[in-house]
Amino acid sequence: MDATVSIALGIGLAAAVGFRVFLPLLVAAVAAYTGHLHLDDNFAWLGSLTAITMLGVAAIVEVAAYYIPAVDNLLDSVTTPLALVAGTVVAAAVITDMPPLIKWSTAIIAGGGVAAVTQGVTTLVRAKSTAFTAGLGNPVVSTVEMLAAVIISLLALLAPLAALALVVAICWVTVRTVRKFLRADRAAKQRAKSPTP
Repeated sequence: MDATVSIALGIGLAAAVGFRVFLPLLVAAVAAYTGHLHLDDNFAWLGSLTAITMLGVAAIVEVAAYYIPAVDNLLDSVTTPLALVAGTVVAAAVITDMPPLIKWSTAIIAGGGVAAVTQGVTTLVRAKSTAFTAGLGNPVVSTVEMLAAVIISLLALLAPLAALALVVAICWVTVRTVRKFLRADRAAKQRAKSPTP
């Protein structure tokens, strides 16, 4: 596999991990098991029936837990460090034929980094949903996150460069959205500090 394509594939799968940790890993495991995904030799275990079974159970539990009120917000704090590790691992698993230093640097910086960005987006959106809807909108957020994890994972497998373009677009929208929220918070604090006539 071409190095650029394998890096794009790794980044795409890592981005999906930020939405749901275990679903993209399950998609990658099934693809590897069926011969549709070539893994680095050190990660051959990911394409085993044992890995598929374990990841399948973990994915079902994770998806179901996000539909339980209050548990969904708690899960965000637990899955954030987990997403960083999983993003790094899944990127390293699919980046092949590269020197170890370059491979792991790319996996940590790009894979772990993009997983952190998408996980940060989900945490921010869920926090806003909880604040504005008292948690009633959170199941919708959970459904969108689950679909995003599956769609981006499949796109990464089928068209890695398109998945990379989508990830770049998501990161760009994220930066704009976070800046907008920060500006709104600053403006609200300034209005609160200014004396009322």
